[in-house]
Amino acid sequence: MPMRRCQERGQRRNADGPPVKTILLISRCPPHPLHFGDRVVLRYIVSELARRGYVIDLLALYDQPDDPLHLDEYRDYFRHIELIPESPRHSRLYLRRLLDPRARFAAAPQASYCPQLWRLISDWLRRFDYDLVHCFGAVSVYEFHPCFAHKPNLIVPYESYALYLQSAARQGQRRARLALPLARRFESWMFTPYDRTVVIAEPDRAMLLALQPTLPVEVIPVGIDLTRFQPQPAERAAQTLLFVGNYEYAPNQDAVRVLVERVLPAVQRTLPQAKLQLVGSNPPAWMRALADERIEVTGQVADVRPYLARAALFVCPLRFGAGLKNKVLEALAMGIPVLATPLSCDGIRVRHGESAWLAEVDGFADAIVQLLGDAPRRRGLAEKGRALIEAEYSRTQTADRYERLYEEVLRGRLK
Repeated sequence: MPMRRCQERGQRRNADGPPVKTILLISRCPPHPLHFGDRVVLRYIVSELARRGYVIDLLALYDQPDDPLHLDEYRDYFRHIELIPESPRHSRLYLRRLLDPRARFAAAPQASYCPQLWRLISDWLRRFDYDLVHCFGAVSVYEFHPCFAHKPNLIVPYESYALYLQSAARQGQRRARLALPLARRFESWMFTPYDRTVVIAEPDRAMLLALQPTLPVEVIPVGIDLTRFQPQPAERAAQTLLFVGNYEYAPNQDAVRVLVERVLPAVQRTLPQAKLQLVGSNPPAWMRALADERIEVTGQVADVRPYLARAALFVCPLRFGAGLKNKVLEALAMGIPVLATPLSCDGIRVRHGESAWLAEVDGFADAIVQLLGDAPRRRGLAEKGRALIEAEYSRTQTADRYERLYEEVLRGRLK
């Protein structure tokens, strides 16, 4: 029997009286746990919209065995919740969609990747009156559009997978180079039936438009909880470097290798007391074996904020990836000076030498030595980094943008 949980609560109303907008959210994942970057994106959206009184029903796929155990972490954001186990996909399903345009979108349950989700979408659309359907994810959810084509709708793939593969291929990854043409073909038509497509960074938008110039695609960045992530009065460790990530993610593993094999040894030739903290979930065995007196490997932590509050410098030497980097936004919000590759800050409006220090990997060690020896500069970066987040990347601003987009989509359907 598939594991499944359902929770319900009554419909809320605006202070003015009439029911607020009711949204069906179809998601590739639940909004928890938050060490997965895509779930952070989803969580920040729904938590703020729920706080504003939107009625949201959630149909979500899940791929972690304990996902159904964490409903208490987010049940208050939704009226109804149903989680559906995600089944493995066979390559022949992808191939069929590439070769046969008629098979791109599911016209019946058995034609879809997940017949159970197809049936639930159809059932809920019959039972409840939704103003809008909001899809979160890409290949996991895009194909269900025929179920709700009659409703105002949008899809949030949040990043371009083709852009991710392109950056990985440039780093010499053979599998990425082979997969890139297929991802490009999928992204040239996956989102075309939707009223709007939303990504979280401008480079992702540029990629999707290069693949499909007529696509109505918007950029709405991730919003940070400015109350939760804010500068702390803790004294910073003078020569402690910090990198944070989910270490199942290949770009984060690559960044760790860069830090350990190239950057830290070069820094320690000038600053022998320098240390590196690697904080985050799912470190593989080779990474756990790095732990010694100069490198700390924490594994998953209950709260990343104490580490962001105490380290001297946040370092992010990502060489490939796509989308907006939550780790960088949270570091900027916490008032820790940030040293990052330009790719790490794609889509974030940092200015080199003001709100962050930007350097390619080859210049990382010199930049660390320079910044650790210049306390006034670090303070300036920290202050302006926090100011940037307050000005452009708050959770409330993100929700404002979604509200405006919902109104545009609804008005467009009324014309």
